[in-house]
Amino acid sequence: MKTAIISSDTSINHLTGDGHPEQPKRVVAITEKLKKQKNLIWDKPSNFNHNILKKAHGENYINMVQKSFPSEGIKFLDGDTIISPGSKDATIDAVGSVIKAIDGVEKKKFKNAFCAVRPPGHHAEKNKAMGFCIYNNCAVAAHYLIEKFNYKRIAIFDPDVHHGNGTQDIFYDNKNVLYLSTHQYPFYPGTGSDKEKGNHNNIFNVPLPAGTNTEKYMNALDKVLDKLVEFKPEFLIFSMGFDANIADPLAQFELKSEDFYEITRRTLKATNEFTKGKVISVLEGGYDLNALAESAFNHVNALVENKI
Repeated sequence: MKTAIISSDTSINHLTGDGHPEQPKRVVAITEKLKKQKNLIWDKPSNFNHNILKKAHGENYINMVQKSFPSEGIKFLDGDTIISPGSKDATIDAVGSVIKAIDGVEKKKFKNAFCAVRPPGHHAEKNKAMGFCIYNNCAVAAHYLIEKFNYKRIAIFDPDVHHGNGTQDIFYDNKNVLYLSTHQYPFYPGTGSDKEKGNHNNIFNVPLPAGTNTEKYMNALDKVLDKLVEFKPEFLIFSMGFDANIADPLAQFELKSEDFYEITRRTLKATNEFTKGKVISVLEGGYDLNALAESAFNHVNALVENKI
C-alpha cells in the first residue's frame, strides 16, 4: 500500500489578508514539492456527518463559527485568526480530509496519510478560535476514531514549535487520548509546562528553550518516545507543524528540514508494534515557504518508507 496525500482546492480560498503568515501559498508550496515524490496516492476530503464536530467543540461555538463567515472581505475571530467567504468550505474540507485519511487507513485503501490542509487546528479549544485555528482537526480525528472505530488508546504527537493548547484543552479529561507536545517555552500561547499532565496523566509536555538545536531536540524526543511506548497507542496522529525549522520567521528553534524525516522515522519505529502502522498526519504550522515544503517532503518520505 502507498501513502496518501489528502488536500482540497478550497484551502487556497481561505484568505487571511496581505502579509498574514498563514497564507494560501503554504499548501501550494507543499503539494508542488510532493509532486516530485512519485509513490503517492492523491485524494480529496470526504463529506461527513457534522455531528462529529460536537465531540471536539461546543455546539454554541460551532454555531457561532458557522454564522461568522463574511459574504465579502475578511473578519477576525480573534486577534490573529481571520476568515473570509472561502473559509467556510476550507474549514469543513480540512476536517473532511482527516476523515478521509482515517477511513482510507481503516479500509486499507492506503498505508498512511498526510493531510495538507488549512486552516490549521491545534490552537482551537473546545469553545474558542485562536492562533490561526478554527476547528481542531486532530481532535475531531481522535473523536472519530473513538466513535466510529471504538479505539481506546489514541496518541496525538505535536512537534509544532507552538504548544497545542486547544488539543490539550479538549482532551485534558479523556483517558483514551494521550497528547504529547514538544514546543518552545515560554512562548505563544503561554501553555505547555511540564506540570500540565491531564486528569488521567494523559498530557505529556516537553517544553524547550529558544535556540533548541537538532541534538537537544532529539534528546527531548527520546522522552516522548518512552511515553509513547508506555502508552502503547493503537492509532497515531501527527499534529504536524514544521515551524521548528531554523528558517521559520515565527519561532526560535534551529531544526533542519531533514530533521523532520528523522523525527517521523523514530516515532514510527517506536510505535509500529502497537499501531500496526495505522497513522495519519495533519498539517499545523510552518511559515517559511521553502522550509515548509522541504520539511513536509522529508516527513512524507518517512511515512512512505515506513515498513510494518
